[in-house]
Amino acid sequence: MPIRLSLRNLEQYDRDGFIIIEDLLDASEVTALCQRLQEYTHGGRENEGLEAQIEPQVLLGELAFEHPGDGIRKIDGLVEHDDLFQGLGLNENIVSVVSQIIGGDLKMFRNSLLLKPPGIGSAKGMHQDSAYWPIVPMELCSCWFALDDATTENGCMEVIPGWHKRGALPHQSVTDDYVIPDEHIDYSLKTLAPIKAGGGLFFHSLLPHCTAPNRSQNRRRAIALSYMAADSKYTGAGESPVYFPVKGRSFSGCIR
Repeated sequence: MPIRLSLRNLEQYDRDGFIIIEDLLDASEVTALCQRLQEYTHGGRENEGLEAQIEPQVLLGELAFEHPGDGIRKIDGLVEHDDLFQGLGLNENIVSVVSQIIGGDLKMFRNSLLLKPPGIGSAKGMHQDSAYWPIVPMELCSCWFALDDATTENGCMEVIPGWHKRGALPHQSVTDDYVIPDEHIDYSLKTLAPIKAGGGLFFHSLLPHCTAPNRSQNRRRAIALSYMAADSKYTGAGESPVYFPVKGRSFSGCIR
């Protein structure tokens, strides 16, 4: 049976903008995903059609690494590209939790592998996801799924509880990032959110969050699976892209 949220879970999500649910997948399923990911980053599996982002300091030649795959920061589109990761995006536990939060008619806005190799993985500044995304209402829900134990040393998620209720905050471009200016955020309220491999942080798209550099000797691999209600509207230029269908109906005049 898929996971059912308690009233306390739902109240926490509404109040804080996030909940952590452990044991979404078992250890063997997580191991299979990690092995498949290693094939994409370090050889053995075709990665044509995937979008990869390299660590900025690696691009500048400021960091040394043993294998080119160690310099990869982000990979987009594996849910559409790969059977195992598609199974993760459609996993009944994850989809059930999201459905209980934002409704049963769902499409996926994006899926991004977020990689922090030991000693190489850099920080991601404080931001809100909806500041990047041309979707209204700004009520998307992401599952930040941990492929490795995400710890305070290797760059677990850090959030500011309750600030999703403040709406969209200003953002500004800085070197290699797009972040909330310091004067619009209170870092004293920041909360660390460590997660065991196989668990997930489900969070509102207006929740301010960030991650620190990986200062450990361990990899920190995660994937952000971002879902939206199928009656959401696209506000970007031109026609709505065709988004990956997850569950339920589509609606005329809304995202495709």
